[in-house]
Amino acid sequence: MRIDTLSPAEGANTPAKRLGRGIGSGLGKTSGKGHKGQWARSGGGVRPGFEGGQMPMHRRIPKRGFHNKWGVIYTIINLSQLAEVPAGTVVDYDYVAEHSLAKQVKNSAGLKVLGNGELKAAITVKAAKFSGSAKAAIEKAGGTAEVEQ
Repeated sequence: MRIDTLSPAEGANTPAKRLGRGIGSGLGKTSGKGHKGQWARSGGGVRPGFEGGQMPMHRRIPKRGFHNKWGVIYTIINLSQLAEVPAGTVVDYDYVAEHSLAKQVKNSAGLKVLGNGELKAAITVKAAKFSGSAKAAIEKAGGTAEVEQ
């Protein structure tokens, strides 16, 4: 292969449309723009979403919801998901992600443990937040609940 033999792939380059070159070309007279009107004019046409002056759809439909840009998103896990974890295990965010115990949240501020379910094994749980019932259940089973940042 030599650099002087290189050419674009077949169909990659298309010739420019030659407008206004007579009736036989199929693009003569009005150059494919039809007769008069907004679309035939130089710089003609309307912006996307314009509905001819009618109130556009994106303004007719009511806005809903609120996104708190300072809100903190935690990866939530219940004690029922930790029931099968063997005794003596240290459960933290990495352990939960590794064992697919909860859906991993992108920009998560850490792990939050809720008290739904029962815990029988004594395990150490390291999380950013605990509900009161979760903390009590972990300590009742002989484990420890450590708050980490």
